[in-house]
Amino acid sequence: MNVLHMNLGADSYEIVIERGALKRAGERLDLDRRVLVLTDDGVPREYAATVAAQAKDGCIYTVPQGEDSKSIARFGEILSRMLALGFSRRDAVVAVGGGVVGDLAGFVASAYMRGVDFYNIPTTVLSQVDSSIGGKTAVNLDGIKNIVGAFYQPKKVLIDLDLLATLPDRQVSNGLAEAVKMALTSDEKLFELFEKGNIKDNMDEIITRSLMIKQRVVEQDEKELGLRRILNFGHTIGHGIESFEHLNGLYHGECVALGMIPMVSVDLRPRVIKVLESLRLPTSVELDADAVYAAMTHDKKGEGDTVTVTTVPRPGQYEMKKVRFSDLYPLIQVIGRAS
Repeated sequence: MNVLHMNLGADSYEIVIERGALKRAGERLDLDRRVLVLTDDGVPREYAATVAAQAKDGCIYTVPQGEDSKSIARFGEILSRMLALGFSRRDAVVAVGGGVVGDLAGFVASAYMRGVDFYNIPTTVLSQVDSSIGGKTAVNLDGIKNIVGAFYQPKKVLIDLDLLATLPDRQVSNGLAEAVKMALTSDEKLFELFEKGNIKDNMDEIITRSLMIKQRVVEQDEKELGLRRILNFGHTIGHGIESFEHLNGLYHGECVALGMIPMVSVDLRPRVIKVLESLRLPTSVELDADAVYAAMTHDKKGEGDTVTVTTVPRPGQYEMKKVRFSDLYPLIQVIGRAS
């Protein structure tokens, strides 16, 4: 077992990395109360059932798999269910699933009675390396990803690598895109690990090193006022592509992979493309540049007609700079094929 400590003052918490942690959730988390276990129908049913069985009064709420579940309507339905079940401020919400479930569960926990305890048990590579920690919770609105939400830290995060055994290969690759993102901005040795291959044999190290990068960044900039913006590397164009895809088709990590390519130096670009191709991630996509650009201008990090972006001249180094959205339009063409 490896334990990382997220140091955020009163909002500090532990990130427990332990194979088999799901079966020991009752030992690792405070489940001696009423607990809503939120999951989706793409997660093996026994995962949520295992957690609920360890709670004093556990109930399971299952949403459909996919980004469509991150809606205002679904958010309201879950709150109504908690109210009907008599949840109090002393009770808790546990996310058992990927990024969609974690984002939705965290936002629900932040809002119910102005905040109840929230635990996260991520079941995908993407959520284990990235979205399960840091406190970003949100739902989508009018086709714009994560536009309504709150910063709300979990009380504890359980990373059980055994849960990844049931993931399809495409979902594994989807999550590894975020680990590549971490490596490019902050960890040259991790990027070199990707270049060497043998990903499955090094999955424990990849996930742990990625979590340590995000931990350090969040501790220094919890509310994304400065340094934390490096975690958005690849996301400005990536979210534009994701919104253009109407939240379907391409996965989040696949969009981030595409969004990273224009933001690295021309010299580095071939190495990045080679790594992404080895992970079976897309390096070009058919798109409507105008539609992607329109979606990009809704970026939450935007300030009027400008946005702060992160670029990478070489692995392990980054630069942040403010640019006009219009300056990014030509970069869309780097990964775009005319529709």
